[in-house]
Amino acid sequence: MNIRILALPFAAIAALALSTLPTSAASQTVQERVQRGDATVQRLNNGQTQSTLERMRREFPFLAEATEAYALGDVWSRTELDSRTRQLAAVAAFAAIGETVFMKVHAGYALNIGVSEDELKEVIYMVTVPAGFPKAIRASQVLSELFAERRAAGVKQP
Repeated sequence: MNIRILALPFAAIAALALSTLPTSAASQTVQERVQRGDATVQRLNNGQTQSTLERMRREFPFLAEATEAYALGDVWSRTELDSRTRQLAAVAAFAAIGETVFMKVHAGYALNIGVSEDELKEVIYMVTVPAGFPKAIRASQVLSELFAERRAAGVKQP
């Protein structure tokens, strides 16, 4: 067997490896990725910043930048899923692992972009299967709080 890849110079191997990275991560600066992340939050949060991220930016600037550049700028801004599907998946994932604080944030985003309360309830019903009733029940309590807060604030739902 003739293995020619070993004869390739290191630079060629590195270039090949870099060419497999998503374009956004390989060709953009951290600041560009942060800006894309900020635009993602603004789009999901009715033109507002995200308060948890802003607090984190003051106390833990590196963590805030990493979150905004990678999670929001690289992952959340991808186009393979529409925002609606991405938010429903996030709500389900956070509910299933018991991270109801993050689930509530993403449920709010989902409501902001047109997901209905009934659709979010269905996601929580689905969580009973992989994650069990205790996590689904806790998630339902947090969603009920979110719904009540939004009604009290006069936010209209579809």
